[in-house]
Amino acid sequence: MGPAVIPLVTTVKERCRVCFTCVRECPAKAIRIAGGQAEVIWARCIGCGNCVRVCSQGAKQVLDSVPDVHALLASGERVAACLAPSFPAEFSECSPERLIGMVRALGFDLVCEVAFGADLVAEQYRRFLQGVPAGAQHIATTCPAVVEYVERYEPHLTDALAPMVSPMVAMARCLHAVHGNDVRVVFIGPCIAKKQEVAGPAHDDVDAALTFLELRRMFREAGLEPETAGDAEFDPPHARHGGLFAISRGLLQVASIKEDLLGAQGVSVDGRSTFVEAIKEFEEGAVDAALLEVLACKGCVMGPGVASSAPLFSRQSAVSRYVRRRLERFDEAAWQQEMDRFAALDLGREFHPDDQRLPGPTPVELAEILARMGKHSPHDELNCGACGYDTCVEHAVAIHKELAESEMCLPYTIDELRRTVGELAVSNRRLASTQEALMQAEKLASMGQLAAGIAHEVNNPLGVVLMYTHLLLDDLQADSAMAGDLRVIAEQADRCKKIVAGLLNFARQSQVSLQPNDVREIMERSLRGVPAPDGVTARVETAGDDPIAELDRDQLTQVLTNLISNAYDAMPAGGELTLRVDGDAEQVVFSVRDTGVGIPEENMRRVFTPFFTTKPMGKGTGLGLAVVYGIVKMHRGDIRVESNCDPAAGPTGSVFAVTIPRHGVTD
Repeated sequence: MGPAVIPLVTTVKERCRVCFTCVRECPAKAIRIAGGQAEVIWARCIGCGNCVRVCSQGAKQVLDSVPDVHALLASGERVAACLAPSFPAEFSECSPERLIGMVRALGFDLVCEVAFGADLVAEQYRRFLQGVPAGAQHIATTCPAVVEYVERYEPHLTDALAPMVSPMVAMARCLHAVHGNDVRVVFIGPCIAKKQEVAGPAHDDVDAALTFLELRRMFREAGLEPETAGDAEFDPPHARHGGLFAISRGLLQVASIKEDLLGAQGVSVDGRSTFVEAIKEFEEGAVDAALLEVLACKGCVMGPGVASSAPLFSRQSAVSRYVRRRLERFDEAAWQQEMDRFAALDLGREFHPDDQRLPGPTPVELAEILARMGKHSPHDELNCGACGYDTCVEHAVAIHKELAESEMCLPYTIDELRRTVGELAVSNRRLASTQEALMQAEKLASMGQLAAGIAHEVNNPLGVVLMYTHLLLDDLQADSAMAGDLRVIAEQADRCKKIVAGLLNFARQSQVSLQPNDVREIMERSLRGVPAPDGVTARVETAGDDPIAELDRDQLTQVLTNLISNAYDAMPAGGELTLRVDGDAEQVVFSVRDTGVGIPEENMRRVFTPFFTTKPMGKGTGLGLAVVYGIVKMHRGDIRVESNCDPAAGPTGSVFAVTIPRHGVTD
């Protein structure tokens, strides 16, 4: 039977900021990032508590055992509290005797120290090493997180686990031997993994496991303070050196296992990354010792279930001082008698593989994942560790195992963000352009309706005026004074008709007739149709090999004619007009550039507004560019204008650039 799977640690999603610190600190890589959310995989969790310790947001929640302990205390059965050897490092604010008194005040019938169980286990290790064959090597099993790691991630090393129970279980078996199997046992210590140990093979010996943090909570809920509690002593059996188990190398010292450079019996390592590397080296045969003592923490004094913020050596010193003080009034004979009494106690245990390893990617799959992360060559692999994995390859492997996401890669995310920002900027510009076009279209639509109504109402009276004017002219002598006045009337009426014709042209709801046409030919014909004034030279430039585009020939001619006429008007003192056609496979671009006076900045946003003109009274209607704009938009194209009217800023002049699809786009 494999280890029990219980939700030792869960993530409070509302608090999780997905900083990947927990991923980085988890030696078992038991934390999955999915959908931008950290999730502890219970079957992979070894209970080391590193994720709890490093989470600055308090987003990791440990399984709460307090309700179970309250139920035990209220059951009417005898309940024993077993304090782990590291308690002096946690409860430095009061004496051990006062702490024991507070624990008793919670309702526990017995308060014992697990350190005696550590004495028994140390003796068991000493005897075990004396009996193993030469060359045989084992891994100590005092740390439940290490046991879980070996069973789940190095299952082939399960037989190398020393077949002994932990000091917690040894002490529980002592209590059952003395007080009967009906006594209930609660372990209190710094370790989260003990909860999983209790739920597994140790469930017959220990009923619940509390952390020191949970014990403090029970004190608060019960209103227990050191100042108001009484002193008490531990119930027997009492420990000797077993308290040193809470400190790194404690097992080796208590069991008198030699650790030196000339043939050590035991080697001790501790810490998140160190213990994993040590087990790998043990597998490779690099550990030159019969016993490898491995702790997931820097000693039990640094366990995740403590509230103390004291540094490592301060905590170690607190434990050492307590053990020394106990030894000052220690009854060696009584201790030896207890050791002899439990010499035959069964402290053996079996271990079972629970393989949680996941298959890795093939080289091809690995390369594909790295490519998706923007890692196309080893040069791209920054190995910055921001994702929680030491290398980009490890991150890619985790992605294959569905433990990680590409977005966890900070450089990848920054590149994606930069690309997204660029795309948003383009979209924003397009949106602004579309918004401007919509506003212009609304103006044109409104003005078009108005213009159409005015044009139809005015056109008929103008026709009547012109008709009667010409009839009167026919009846008069050419040299009469009245004939001159009538000619003025006819001239102005003709001008009004041209304005009305412009209004009707502007207001019309024409559909474009798209046909393949040679843009260069249309441009040259339009240029010939508008003679250049004196002092102005005009030329046509072409680029590209394909001048053919699907467009409305007559309407494009009107666009070019208006633009050319405006360009000539902008060069009263002479200048140069350049017509250029260019494009690619998708669109054709033609421009009309002049070296005239330019357009003032304040007028740039109004150039396509109907009836807006800078020409003198009687010289323009302000409809030419509005008509141009409408025709271009009917072609699903775009028109842009750039201009400079300040000689100090460079050559003056304007350029109108029109872009339309080469292959016509219609609704």
